[in-house]
Formats: sequence, C-alpha cells, structure tokens
Amino acid sequence: MRAFGIGFLLAAALPAGAHARTVVVEERSIDELQALMTAKQATSVDLVTAYLNRIAAMDRKGPTLRSIIAINPDALAQARQLDAERKAGRVRGPLHGIPVLIKDNVETADPIATTAGSLALRDNVTRRDAPVVAALRAQGAVILGKTNLSEWANIRSSHSMSGWSAVGGLVRNPYALDRTACGSSSGSGAAVAASFAAAAVGTETDGSVVCPSSINGLVGLKPSIGLVSRTRVVPISHSQDTPGPMARSVRDVATMLSAMSAADPADPTTAGATARDYAAGLSTSALSGLKIGVIRPEMTADLAARYDAALAVLRAGGAVLVEVERPKLEGLGEAEFTVLKTELKADMNAYLATTPAAVKTRTLDDVIAFNKANAATEMPYFAQETFEDAARTKGLDDPSYKAARAKSLRLAGVEGIDAMLKTAGAQLLVEPTYGGAWLSDPVYGDQYGGPSSSELPAIAGYPNLTVPMGLVDGLPVGLSFIATKNADATVLGAGYAYEQRARARTAPRYLPTADAGPGLEGAR
Repeated sequence: MRAFGIGFLLAAALPAGAHARTVVVEERSIDELQALMTAKQATSVDLVTAYLNRIAAMDRKGPTLRSIIAINPDALAQARQLDAERKAGRVRGPLHGIPVLIKDNVETADPIATTAGSLALRDNVTRRDAPVVAALRAQGAVILGKTNLSEWANIRSSHSMSGWSAVGGLVRNPYALDRTACGSSSGSGAAVAASFAAAAVGTETDGSVVCPSSINGLVGLKPSIGLVSRTRVVPISHSQDTPGPMARSVRDVATMLSAMSAADPADPTTAGATARDYAAGLSTSALSGLKIGVIRPEMTADLAARYDAALAVLRAGGAVLVEVERPKLEGLGEAEFTVLKTELKADMNAYLATTPAAVKTRTLDDVIAFNKANAATEMPYFAQETFEDAARTKGLDDPSYKAARAKSLRLAGVEGIDAMLKTAGAQLLVEPTYGGAWLSDPVYGDQYGGPSSSELPAIAGYPNLTVPMGLVDGLPVGLSFIATKNADATVLGAGYAYEQRARARTAPRYLPTADAGPGLEGAR
C-alpha cells in the first residue's frame, strides 16, 4: 500500500520557495472556507496544508485518534490545479478546492489502496474512482485521504469492536478518548469532528453513517437507496449499502449530497437519480406546520430529558408533534441478517474479482483463509463467524433468501415506517439516533443496549438524517429525522430548521474519559 508521511508531501508538493499561509480551519464550514478562497484570503493549497498539519499533530500523536488510514500523496497537486482554475475564472461549484476525506472502502484513483481496513486488501490500488468520488472531483473537491473504519465495514463478526481495523488500529472518540467512535464509518466521524477535513464520505448498511455521526457530534445522512452510486465500493449488501455524507452542519451535508447524487449505469438502483441542489432549499421555517411522528424508545432518564428538549425546539419552530408507537415487527432482525449474509457472499465475490492481480484474495473463502493464516494480526480481538456463515449461504436464487428480503422490506417499510407515518398523518418521524458512546473494549467487544434509529430506514432504503441534540454526560447524542423513500429533501429541511434553532453541537475537547461531572471525585 503506497502512502507517504505528511512531511514528504509538503516538501515534494510545494514549489521551491513557496510557503502556505497559516489558515485556521478548525470548525469552519464549507461556505466559510469557500468565502476565504473567494476573498483571496486563502488558497486550496493553504487549506490542504492546514488540514495536513492538524492530522500530523493529532492523528498518530497528541490525542492519537487513528482516524486516517492514508494521506493522498496527490492532494496538494490537486489543490494547485484547482487554485489555477480559480485564478483563470473557473469555479466548478461550492466544493471547488475544498478538502474532503473518503472512507477506505470506497475506491479512489489516487495512488493509495482501498483496504476496507483489512491486510488482505493492502495491495488493492485500483487507480479508479468510484462514481461517487468522481462526482465529488467533478465539483472541485480535493481528495485529502482515506479514513479508518471498522474492518470490512463491521460485518466480519457480531462480537466486533467498532472502529478497529488491522490496517488502521482503533479509532478513538475525540470527545472521550476511551469511548467508541462507533462504526463502521468511525474514522470519517472522528476525523470530521476533529476538523481534519471539511466533510467526509461514509458508507452505511445499517447504522454505519448515522451511528458514528451521532456519537461524534456530527450531522450524517444515510440517503435513500438509489440516490448515490455503490459501484466500486467494497460491498456488504446491494439491498442496503449506500455512501452518505458526514459533516459538522446540515448545510455541509446537503452540499455534499448535491455533488454525490447522480445516476450510474453500473448501479441500476440509481436510474432515477437527478442533479439537485439540496442546500438551496434549506430554510429556518421548514418546521412550520410540519406534522412529525414522535417515537419514544426505551432510554435513560438523561437521554429522555435531552430528547424532550429537542422536541420542544421542534414545537417552538411550528412543528405539530404526534406520539406514535413503533409496531412489533417479529422476525425483522433475523430476516435482515439472512439478506446481509447471502448478499455479502455474492457481492463480495463479484467485487474481489475486479481487483488488481496483486490482490490474492479473490473470493470470500480466500479472505476467510487469509484471516486464519494471519490470525495474530487480523483476529487478535474477535473472530469471523459472520464471514463463515455467509460462505455457507446458497446464493441469490435461494428461496429462503428471497423470502427474507421480501419480509424484511415489508416489515421495515410498509408495516414499519410507512405505517407509523400514516397513523400519525405525518411527513416524517423523529427519535434519538443512539445513546452516548460506550467504552471501547477489546475483550468483550461492543457493549451497547440503548436506542437505535438505524434498522428500519436501512432495511427499507429510506433516508435517515442525524443532527446533534447536545451532550449527555459529556458525550454527543443525535436526533434522527426519518421519512419515506426519496424524501431526503424533507429530512434535510427539517433537520436544518431544528439545527439552526437548537445550536446543540459542541466541539470536542479530547478528554481522556467522559466528563460526567465532579461526583466521581467524592467528598474528600
């Protein structure tokens, strides 16, 4: 895997005698960075250099977030080209010159591997862009590098430790370093929270955008299936996989989605995707008269209080809130897992067959064998029983798979989200995205038993937007806005209006553990 240190990058990419201006990029939005470049107070090279300096100071030293797997050695050259275009009067769009990060299961044409966090793919230097990356480049985004992730997007084992990969190590949460960054887009979440880039691309099959976004104090959108291409993304499930944007504000997420959404002939689900400016329609009045169904899962008293405060903000914005119960959907989880395992085998085999000859793992069975042969590095904390179960599935023509997909789609969509919307007469639903981050635990793996908003929209293919609703015991929690398929503009509009009223996001402080108040110190 080709990747270079940051010192090498700066020395090699800046012209002789040239010096990047010092620019403060921490907590700055895409619009703010674009304004700096428009006013000639900064260049794209300045921005890239500033982000690289933050990464150098904080990712493998300082708080040691381990959110970045590889820096793109061509990032500064890309920035110089975009600066030259700007000087010549060409600005491609709102992302022109803006550095973004890409989760390391999404291919880029840069000279770096796409590993999905696994040493089995350390030679997977494809030199091809996934269409979602090509779309971002076309709008002028600079591909700064690749982010760490839960290995194989967290599908290898049900006993995994989210945020860990053999290539990148364990991602740490910038709000409390002993806590999980969640996954599988853990690196994207931690990196954007730490202002290592303006925004990032994550991917979700079930929770992998909204969980790390919520737990790292970000806005994240799991788009409707069919808005964003999945081609050249290391797959789990063609029924549920999708890339999604992650940023520090709803407007930045909307700007990213506008660039990412496009039809791709190689991904038939995107046939109806059209160019749309999702940021242009954002309005602080979007909540006025909007009927919202309120789901109340089991949660701690502190989280419930934070949720009630968020609901009060929605109500103050003019929303009409209607309580709705989540229906009992017996067998949904089992049906989803059958779908994921069956599609994992078929889709992974199809993807691996397209990788360069240097990649020796050409099938899921090959990956399983590789992990066994390299157990000390690949399986020091958890095994691969889900991979092994997937390898025993009988293919996409198996009647039991087809029945499971039909059942899961019906339960999550028609009898789940759609039924709740109909009962409430609502345009969207809200609920807590997740609770606060749990401790990272290499012995017992993920230990979380709180609420989760991800399952129904992930299975149904509907949008799920999480927006920060504040801190609980010093840890971020998010509010999910969920609607029916292709109502992405609706959730973005409501999320933006809520965000602008609530102003609930707090920047991270890189504390060693959660700040739960002075009670831990005792009276003495």
